[in-house]
Amino acid sequence: MSAFPTKPIAKLTGHNGIVHAVAYSSGSQSYILTGSSDRTVRLFNPQKAPTSSVAPPVSSDYPPGLVNKYSAHGYEVLSIDVNTDNDKFVSTGGDKTVFVWDVQTAQTVRRFTGHSGRVNRGVFGGDGDSIIATGSFDGTVRIWDMKSNAYKPIMTLDDAKDSITDVAIHDAEILAASVDGRVRSYDLRTGMCQADVIGFSCTSLDVSKKGTEMLVSSLDSTVRLMDRTNGELLKAYKDEIFVNKDLRVRSTLGLNDSVVLSGSDDGMVFAWDIMGEECMHRFKHSEMREVHGKGPAVQPASKKEVVSAVAFCKTRREWVSGGGDGNVIVWGA
Repeated sequence: MSAFPTKPIAKLTGHNGIVHAVAYSSGSQSYILTGSSDRTVRLFNPQKAPTSSVAPPVSSDYPPGLVNKYSAHGYEVLSIDVNTDNDKFVSTGGDKTVFVWDVQTAQTVRRFTGHSGRVNRGVFGGDGDSIIATGSFDGTVRIWDMKSNAYKPIMTLDDAKDSITDVAIHDAEILAASVDGRVRSYDLRTGMCQADVIGFSCTSLDVSKKGTEMLVSSLDSTVRLMDRTNGELLKAYKDEIFVNKDLRVRSTLGLNDSVVLSGSDDGMVFAWDIMGEECMHRFKHSEMREVHGKGPAVQPASKKEVVSAVAFCKTRREWVSGGGDGNVIVWGA
């Protein structure tokens, strides 16, 4: 694990609200998209944003590294997903609407409506990113067809008993994590639904490259690695100062599925080796530093301390954390 990237290499500033979503561009993954409670999505080139970046004065809208700004959401932005061709992305949020954007023109090319609550997640899937799956506070997962001009979902999955917090697509399967403590997998070829009981409200979902494991965060301050073939718990990742009891924070697999990374309610980011249960690295997001030793548990001052978004770069030893302070930190080797 010595090769785990621990140094801050860029600081993306300018959001004046909690950063709920971070996503790398596709392909070489040289750009980063960020979405915030300030209702904007921003596109950054992190190579032009030094770690000494400070938020610009209100009169100047362009902090270091900012390439473009996307404004159409009327409420907070909660998720971003980029298509494989890198020319479009989907964003969802508090306005119950699913926005599909043209990266270059910064215009929305599609808007899907139908959810009756905030949309917590939207992801591309299918052949050639032909569908978008969204999960909402209204307890449903909806599938939207990118190829047709229809504005209604082609499918609505409503088995969950509570809010859908995260959605993932692997091949022809759609997975949905819910506050009802279950992760449901839908096989679109057979129509079968299989539920894995986690037992605590689930807030985040990631699927391994092979598709045989899934990583689930839940509100008992635990991240679990589950075997998708039989529903067995493979590993549970905890730490005595890891707190996730109230807020929706993301966890993700990284470095070729060898590490687990998670944000937290109180401003810390944690990294575990996928094979071990001991936490290998702890980071204080707002201070841009690794925290050595266990240290006392940090009592959160406010929601401003949350680290709700983390993402791993697939092409470099690099990851990002987005926090309640409105900043996004890029960490590298």
